[in-house]
Amino acid sequence: MSTARNRSTLQRFSLFPALAVAPALLLFINVAAGAADPICTARSPAHRMALVELYSSEGCDSCPPADRWLGQWKSDGAAHGIVPLALHVDYWNSLGWTDRFSQHRFTERQQRLTHLAGAHTIYTPEVFVAGRELRDWSQRDSFARRIDELVAEPAQASIALALTPPTPGLPGGFSVDARFDSKAASAAGPLSAYLAVYENSLVSQVGAGENRGATLHHERVVRQWIGPMPLVAGHARIRQDVRVEDAQAGTNADTNANAPADRFGVVAFVENDATGDVLQAADLPACH
Repeated sequence: MSTARNRSTLQRFSLFPALAVAPALLLFINVAAGAADPICTARSPAHRMALVELYSSEGCDSCPPADRWLGQWKSDGAAHGIVPLALHVDYWNSLGWTDRFSQHRFTERQQRLTHLAGAHTIYTPEVFVAGRELRDWSQRDSFARRIDELVAEPAQASIALALTPPTPGLPGGFSVDARFDSKAASAAGPLSAYLAVYENSLVSQVGAGENRGATLHHERVVRQWIGPMPLVAGHARIRQDVRVEDAQAGTNADTNANAPADRFGVVAFVENDATGDVLQAADLPACH
């Protein structure tokens, strides 16, 4: 599989305003009252949510506009049926600047989704919606049309998420309990469950490469990736204690009073192993 560093013809574009997609697409999120520890919960809706994956790199000078584009869905993406994630690849790291958020597994995922679609070239910035590449994602009407098509479909899987503060031995982290169910498992083929822990409000001062001298701002950056976990008889469960390395200080992230309330969160999704189609996704910010 090629990891060519060529870029798409859609590199240069202006940031467009939030889409006006059908209302009532919010996930149900709450904090349990009266409990000893706060419990944040979310359940995926009856319609399909659109997992939007941006493959990006700090070493790519056409990626910052795409990063800003994805950032507009940081807080209210679920209201539009959108679950955004930024996955930083590592194949730019040898060209002058090492992206501290890059992971080789994201390069491998980009290659796999490309291969399943019958293509042979990966590039940045590249966007996949519900597991399928959308080349004209920077065109507002095209992106809105794809999202509208997805949220009009009934969900083929359901996801329940719960986040709680972990034991005292894991300061600054949280515990995730995710349950996945799908009646489509037999007809659709093997399905797998995934968790992605993301971080918001990240800033990098780039000292080399194509973005040398630039200050880059990132949202929804995937810091930890858990899965695949196969659905067995249509069910799967992932329970995990999470503590993310503090990207700003190089230490374990804490509950710093200056940190934004929505700094961390978790996305869970169900994927068809054979096609890469994402059947359903859910999003939950960590509670404080």
